[in-house]
Amino acid sequence: QVQLEESGGGWVQTGGSLRLSCSASSASGTSFMNNVMGWFRQAPGKEREFVGTIMWQVGWTRYADSVSGRFTITRDLTQKIMYLEMNNLKPEDTSIYYCAFGTLTSAWWKGGGMDYWGKGTLVTVSS
Repeated sequence: QVQLEESGGGWVQTGGSLRLSCSASSASGTSFMNNVMGWFRQAPGKEREFVGTIMWQVGWTRYADSVSGRFTITRDLTQKIMYLEMNNLKPEDTSIYYCAFGTLTSAWWKGGGMDYWGKGTLVTVSS
């Protein structure tokens, strides 16, 4: 069992930046070494969409085309925290952002394999 908690959401103007954090914990002592974590988002009235993902052990990342070049995922191995640095934000980035944790699979690069989800944090970008 893995618990995830997002933080860092808020309101920002177009072109601004925000950094989201996702703190992960596991009472069962999950090592995280064969896992992936990712960010997803869901705007009002829309389906949840993949934002980006990171292979926990080696740090490889992949992003959705809509955020590539603007968003960066990093992680702190010791603290088990994943970050999402968001730059040049646009109104269309307004969403609830969720972090997720899962098993490393062949579909990791597009957000596959996620088993656990946080409750989300709201990001609002005003024009």
